[in-house]
This record gives sequence, C-alpha cells and structure tokens, in this order.
Amino acid sequence: MKLASVKGRAALIVDGKAVDVATASDGTFGPAIATLYGQWDAFSTWAASAVPSGGVEFVDGDLDAPSSNPAQVFAIGLNYRAHAAEGGRDVPKAPAVFTKFPTCLGRPFAPVASVPGRHDWEAELVVVIGRTARNVAAADAWSYVAGVTCGQDFSERDTQNASGGHFSLGKSFPGFGPTGPWLVTTDELVNRDDLAITCEVSGTVMQSSRTSNMVFPVPVLIEHISSILTLLPGDVIFTGTPEGVGYARTPPQLLKAGDVVVTTIEGIGAIRQTIV
Repeated sequence: MKLASVKGRAALIVDGKAVDVATASDGTFGPAIATLYGQWDAFSTWAASAVPSGGVEFVDGDLDAPSSNPAQVFAIGLNYRAHAAEGGRDVPKAPAVFTKFPTCLGRPFAPVASVPGRHDWEAELVVVIGRTARNVAAADAWSYVAGVTCGQDFSERDTQNASGGHFSLGKSFPGFGPTGPWLVTTDELVNRDDLAITCEVSGTVMQSSRTSNMVFPVPVLIEHISSILTLLPGDVIFTGTPEGVGYARTPPQLLKAGDVVVTTIEGIGAIRQTIV
C-alpha cells in the first residue's frame, strides 16, 4: 500500500492516482492521515481487502508529509560506518538518538529557505510507527511499523556543533525535515532491510548507499528506543545518513540558494527541495 496526504486528505495511491480514503471507506477512516495511525491495524486490514476506485490526478504540490504532526520525532546519528569515518568520529556502541523538533517537518516538494552558516544535506530512510510500542524485541519490531518513506535531515552545522554535540536545534530550522512523497508499507518492498538510497544536489550524486549498511538496523533502533520510552502511532524515526555529506568534502560543499536536492529511496520514490 502507498498512503499519501493529498490536499490534506488521506489517499491511497493506486496506478498513479489518489483514491480518497474517507470516501472509499464510507467515512470509516480518514479524512486526516494522522487519524489512521491510531487505528492502524483496522485501517490496514480494510486497505488490504478494499478494491479502491475513482482515483483522481494530483501534482507534487498537492502532497503533504505522510506524518506531519507526530508526537515525537527521533533521529539517529552516525548510523553508517562510512559516514562516521568521513567526519572523523567513532561508531557509537549504542544508537546515537536525538530529536528533530516536529515543527521542522516539511512537505515532500516544498522549497526550503537557506539559513546562515553551513547548510548541509543528509538523505535518510524514515520510519513511521503504526502501533504503540514499549519494550519491543527486535524480532517483532517491524510489526510495529506502519511504513517507510524518504526523508532529508537538513542540518546547519554551526548551530549543530555549537553546544557540545547537542544536535537538535541545528536540524530543526523550518522545513529541515521534509518527508514523503508517501508512506509505503513494507510488503511492497522486495527487501525492507536493503534499499538503495541516494541524494543528488543540482544533478550531481552526492550520496549513494544501501540501508543494509546501517550499523543499527530499523528493528534494533525500535528495540532500543522502546526500551526507554513509549513510541506512539504516527511517531517518526529518521534512521541516519550514509557518507557523502557536504561538510566532509574537500573542499566543503554546502547548500546555497538555487540548489535542488533530490532524495531517492528504492521502492519508495523521491522528494525534491529547492533551496531559496
């Protein structure tokens, strides 16, 4: 299943068209996509058996984030060995968890304002939680996931590093957490643990890796976080970025007005941000 927020309404993406969930379910589900995560088991069962029709055309600008107002947003630092190495850092012994504040979440094709300092890119696989999760074993973790989507963990490095490594503010400027273009349930993926991930900046590939290169894969992240706190339906986890970020290049290459950043993940699709 591909689930999107189209003009503020939950929609199934079928053959490239949007089928309104509230209409197709006779009002049982929707219209806001956020309400679906709180009843994910019932909704996903309905969606699996539904024969949706009446899809309508839509354009990129109609799409919102698949989970635009989560209670919690988590992010993982240094979760690819080569990314840790390019920054001269050791791989952590446990997941390096921080937060991006929810107000930074952005639409999949919305422009992002340039900010003073070192504005950088970080392509990431993003997980959206579908069931309340507390003390979940890694072996069971995927069953708590509604689906996955593309994300950009935009970062302003000076703010990020100004307070002894407390990352959250430097990664939470407006629009610094775009996700989308839609949520994809893992049954749609050939291998949910091994997806190609790339980032292009103005037509040049800057990052190219696979999610199987994560130090701590998605099930381990969910096990770790849920052992400390409760994950709630609709919560978002940015799972870390591979090597190829701008600040680590020689010379450093950072974002400026006019750059176009495209983040693509196998089996999901792509999001695009123009820096303005």
